[in-house]
Amino acid sequence: MIRPATPADLPAIHALIRELAEYERALEEAKATEEQLHEALFGPRPATYAHVATDSTDSVIGYAIWFLNFSTWRGVHGIYLEDLYVRPTARGGGHGKALLTELARICVERGYQRLEWSVLNWNTPAIDFYEALGARPQNEWTVYRLTDEALVEASGT
Repeated sequence: MIRPATPADLPAIHALIRELAEYERALEEAKATEEQLHEALFGPRPATYAHVATDSTDSVIGYAIWFLNFSTWRGVHGIYLEDLYVRPTARGGGHGKALLTELARICVERGYQRLEWSVLNWNTPAIDFYEALGARPQNEWTVYRLTDEALVEASGT
């Protein structure tokens, strides 16, 4: 079952985020707390959203965290999928596809024209999964990021 996340899901989502970070070989970079997730998802002005996949006992076994982006060329919003993760023991059960299907449904229902995300170049199981759904890589773009000291330095403060 796929449903919007609730505050009660935050411990499970936080644990899954840490599992994903470990899988992506970057556990030391996963510093988000449950309190930060609560503020981002359920605070007074949330700008981030989450859906969860549950098993037959209603245990959270996967999640998608997303937010709106905007295309100046198309003039409409889209969804940027920050994380999609399904616990390894639950893979193959259609949960990842169901999470993506729900986000695609939200896009179509709301008139959004893009559903985008990033995937690590070495993560061939994920790449194969996404391409089987019809997603195509956007090879002409390179993602850039400012963080930590470089972000502070760029801010001029």
